[in-house]
Amino acid sequence: MTDIVLHNYALSPFSEKIRTTLGLKRISWRSVDVAPLPPRPLLAALTGGYRRIPVLQIGADIFCDTNAILPALERLQPEPSLYPNDCEGLARGMAFAWERAVWIPTIGVLVHYIGDALPPEFIKDRKEGYLGIDISKPAMAPELPHHLQVLHAQYSWLKSALAAARVRGHDFLFGPTPSVLDLACWQTTFLLRKNSPPEVDVLAGLQGLEAWYDRLAAVGHGHVTKMMPEEALAAAAAARPAPVTHLRPDGDPGGLKPGAAVVVTPDDNARVPVHGTLVAASDAQVVIHRHDSQAGDLHLHFPRLGFDVLPA
Repeated sequence: MTDIVLHNYALSPFSEKIRTTLGLKRISWRSVDVAPLPPRPLLAALTGGYRRIPVLQIGADIFCDTNAILPALERLQPEPSLYPNDCEGLARGMAFAWERAVWIPTIGVLVHYIGDALPPEFIKDRKEGYLGIDISKPAMAPELPHHLQVLHAQYSWLKSALAAARVRGHDFLFGPTPSVLDLACWQTTFLLRKNSPPEVDVLAGLQGLEAWYDRLAAVGHGHVTKMMPEEALAAAAAARPAPVTHLRPDGDPGGLKPGAAVVVTPDDNARVPVHGTLVAASDAQVVIHRHDSQAGDLHLHFPRLGFDVLPA
């Protein structure tokens, strides 16, 4: 079987979401450590310049964004399902909304604690190449009261939903196993609790989530072995993209046809366009083909939520 490879770095909360999913599904995988900041030339050869982390690689198939990675892992290993009790539509939509709503407020609270330790080059990159805002502690400090209000409001409904789930005998939001919504809420909570003193639970309104948090933390990351970036690039060059069987070639809701030149760009941050030709699409996912001089022929997989797919 082709190796499951995750390009990630330890402090990335979105990587933690996928590492925990791999542990949940008991998938053996290879870990390629990448730098928190570009340039990442070997990874860029696989992604066409897409710069967000993590990236999942299965041979010559490259999955960009956790909302493309999670469905790929669900197809690969359906049990335990990330959509228990037929929650897929609700869980996917709310997970996307959660991450959009709490990402900047979470960073705002985090830099309240660790902002003095952030390297200047990291702050510069996040302002100029990623988030488009200054995340230094002095710049974020005036917004701290607002960020705390947002987190308290978001964690309020999460605690209420978890309490209702417990009444039904569920350890997680939709059943006995974590859903994509649990994992989305977990990764931002993990970022805060992992890197802040215990007082953050009171400051940000996390009290009452301890048992749910600990159950997710106990999942672990499964069986993982290290892999060098050069090995991952060689694995892609030696492979061919797998046939796309989960999407129709003519399934693009905007009428784009297979073989059309397209450009795929995140619609919020790190807006680096990736060029290729359309292979197949739906209203939820898109697959494009691109050829790289080092990596060969590749299929790049993106979600539709959060991405613009336009004619090149």
